[in-house]
Amino acid sequence: MAVLAQILSLVTLVCGIFILINAFKQSVGIGFCCLCIPFVIIWFAFARFKHEKKTLIVAGFLGSWILSLILMMASGTFPGMS
Repeated sequence: MAVLAQILSLVTLVCGIFILINAFKQSVGIGFCCLCIPFVIIWFAFARFKHEKKTLIVAGFLGSWILSLILMMASGTFPGMS
């Protein structure tokens, strides 16, 4: 289960990079906010993200992020868990 959680984390990373690249193309300020402030990337993904595969990228980002968190908690590999 931990291996699947790591694979899903990589999917989250790749989709997040697509979103960040688009954010920096629109504005350096928005890109920096998406990079540094938690949950701004989610707002950007729904409100201002422009890409022909937007639904696939956003669904991959959020879905794999949530599933990887659940699987990490279930397998006991979540950071900070004893």
